[in-house]
Amino acid sequence: MEQLIKSGKGLAALMLLLTFTVAACSTTGMMRSEDVQSSLEKVDNDIKSSVVQVNAIGTSLDELTRPGQADVKRAFELFSDNVSEIKKMQNDFSKHADEMSSNIKTYLDAWDKNNNQYENPELQQSSDERREALGRTYDEIARNNIGVKEAFRSFVSDVTQIEAYLSNDLTTKGITSITSLVDKTLRNGDRLKNELENLQSAVENARAEMTQSGVTMN
Repeated sequence: MEQLIKSGKGLAALMLLLTFTVAACSTTGMMRSEDVQSSLEKVDNDIKSSVVQVNAIGTSLDELTRPGQADVKRAFELFSDNVSEIKKMQNDFSKHADEMSSNIKTYLDAWDKNNNQYENPELQQSSDERREALGRTYDEIARNNIGVKEAFRSFVSDVTQIEAYLSNDLTTKGITSITSLVDKTLRNGDRLKNELENLQSAVENARAEMTQSGVTMN
């Protein structure tokens, strides 16, 4: 009888441990999912702010280089302030994009590690299909992220060079001498906005997938 009691206590303890373990795994999976969704939101917000700022730089460049500009110094200061802001935004985007990539990798690696745990074939098939769909979505994010970073570097390099040049020669001749660089910079700004919008589309697709399906990783 005493042995049965001991065995019963041991079984109860084992079941309690298993319950806590399953609950902990589920909580961890939910946390990984929340980390991905949070980082997607940060990048989405960065994209929206960056598009607005690229437009602001284009406007300030047009004003600065406009023939007959009466207050060149003020126009340059506005342009310079916008350059400082886009540099900050580039740094924020790079940081948040790296965090997003890391969270996505952690999330999918954990899914792959635990994916063959279902005895029910329907659950296993559903898990496989969801993993494949999310994988394609995140692959698209990764591809577009590369394009954004390259376009960001080109655009920020252009506006930084213009700012440095004009800080030494804010004359009519100095301004007119960089007309071709200004045109190139505006084109690179359009390219950056296009890359940002492509990434935003991929990010919003991923957010919709996770929100609508309530995706969590066990």
